[in-house]
Amino acid sequence: MPGLDPSIQLRRQRASLLFPIKEEVVKQINAGFLEICNYSEWVANIVPVEKKDRRVRVCINYRGLNKANPKDNFPLPHIDVLVENTARHTQFSFMDGFSGYNQIWMAEEDKIKTTFTTMWGTFCYRVMPFGLKNAGATYQRAMVTLFHDMMHKEIEVYVDDMIAKSREGEDHL
Repeated sequence: MPGLDPSIQLRRQRASLLFPIKEEVVKQINAGFLEICNYSEWVANIVPVEKKDRRVRVCINYRGLNKANPKDNFPLPHIDVLVENTARHTQFSFMDGFSGYNQIWMAEEDKIKTTFTTMWGTFCYRVMPFGLKNAGATYQRAMVTLFHDMMHKEIEVYVDDMIAKSREGEDHL
């Protein structure tokens, strides 16, 4: 907006982000992912990020929480091993665990650590949010626990991406 005072431009830009932020928070409350959380020692800020399509992704700045937590060294698979394990198969089904992190419930005592603040209150996650240091390792551990007897035989798993594979088409379910 040429000719406008930069502080007015900034206020208008921030105001235009309020609706998408509130919309996302309401969506996550309705999905059962969030609950109201008061009196937390851990409070993070929202960081709205504009995507290429001009929509807004609502991110939570968990830098302080991530810095305070030790790294979970549960291994992620090597992509070259997954490709090699899949190479001699003829039939594939590719699956994406959409919002997979949100399928893992937070421990009751840890929910309060995921608190973030908005203009409408403070909320915490009932499920594992994106942005936590160990979210990938936690999700991979869950997938290995669930699919351990099938991995490297009928299925390959990389965090929330899975490939079911068969050597022959008629074997593929």
